[in-house]
Amino acid sequence: MTDRSTPSPSGPGPVPVGDRPTADAWAALGGPADLLERVAFHGPDAVLPSRLPVLRLARATVAACSLAAAELAALRSGGPVPEVGIDHGAVATAFVSERHLRIDGRTPVSFAPLSGFWQTADGWLRTHANYPHHRERLLTALGLPADTGPERLAAELRQRPAASVQERAYAAGALAVAVAPVRETALPLVESRVVDEAAPRPLGPAPLPAAGIRVLDLTRVIAGPVATRTLALLGADVLRVDPPRLPEAEDAHVDTGLGKRSTRLDLADPADRAVLETLLATADVVVTGYRPGSLDAHGLAPEALLARRPGLVVAQLNAWGWTGPWSGRRGFDSLVQAGFGIAGIEAGADGRPGVLPAQALDHGTGYLIAAGVLRALTDQRTTRPGGRRLRYSLAGTASWLLEGIAPTADPRVLPNDEPYDPARWITEADSPYGRLRHALSPVAYAGAPAGWSRPPGRWGTDAPAWH
Repeated sequence: MTDRSTPSPSGPGPVPVGDRPTADAWAALGGPADLLERVAFHGPDAVLPSRLPVLRLARATVAACSLAAAELAALRSGGPVPEVGIDHGAVATAFVSERHLRIDGRTPVSFAPLSGFWQTADGWLRTHANYPHHRERLLTALGLPADTGPERLAAELRQRPAASVQERAYAAGALAVAVAPVRETALPLVESRVVDEAAPRPLGPAPLPAAGIRVLDLTRVIAGPVATRTLALLGADVLRVDPPRLPEAEDAHVDTGLGKRSTRLDLADPADRAVLETLLATADVVVTGYRPGSLDAHGLAPEALLARRPGLVVAQLNAWGWTGPWSGRRGFDSLVQAGFGIAGIEAGADGRPGVLPAQALDHGTGYLIAAGVLRALTDQRTTRPGGRRLRYSLAGTASWLLEGIAPTADPRVLPNDEPYDPARWITEADSPYGRLRHALSPVAYAGAPAGWSRPPGRWGTDAPAWH
């Protein structure tokens, strides 16, 4: 595999940034504006086609993450900040990494039969029932038997108003959202706060920017795991912790578990709780992706974490934003697309709601989270010590896509009609799950790693200890 900053062998070479979304994302992360001149883009333009500027969102989030990695790499090497060269093809491939995954030749199933768009008595509804407990709660909320299939569900939903089903599902802990018009509310892309004055742990020279950084991964599904997968690529010791009674889709774990280890701890069990406290005592970063408030009862609210571990970087993710009546609700990328008007914008000629060409809110937010963590690690050691509380939401990224990213191209950049072949950014590796075919990371700067140091292990089977 080649250096991830290598320009495309065909078509024009890298083009200097001149890209407002990248500049806006970098500014939201608190990055020094002068470093933007080190960013350039190349590769095919005809990727991630959409009515909304999805490619601009995707490449901006990856560029910001790559620049944050380059900045920390320079701090640790004592040299200049490396050049960042982002390939559109690599970005497009990574943003649909779950679709490229093969496990011993098998194609994973992305959505379960009861997940999708359904016509209702007055509009459309989007459901998410991939996990067994979500499927069970949805059927319970609707008073349907456990063996209900798509046809029976469709017939039932055609008799009900979308908003009524949405609220019944919410009350039952299920996931269903009425397809809505575009929300006018502008949400922040990232919120960052310094919370104490603790001196950071010194970081010596290292070949990778996050080498030696301990990351406790309390996330699920795509956005959070993409963030921690990226930190693992860059050298961090990432340990994902899941509750033993909450099932995980192992195909999803294979896609986002590269470079990480995975264990299970029951926080209601005193012995397991003591193990978690031992892990927290020497952690540098905690990334959380559970519904707001759900970890608080276990003493894992960000304020509690930062009080016990001054100097910690805590990155939080939720679906619907951190204020407003929906801030405490569960959600996934597909549901936020429906609830924020994206599904309506992408609707087909027949009026059926549509989707973005990738779960771009998930993937884009994941790279922004990783970028924020990397920037915090640098900022602690160069500008201001102290712990950091970072907050992100899928809704914030959706708001940015809808309102903050101009769809017009930079007039200095000539269109690149280079053909797109995702095979260039796909590799194979053996793993405990079998032979994997998976997408490479799009994070690219001079000297960046070409791939992860290890394949995903079996979910939940690693020892709960740092390396």
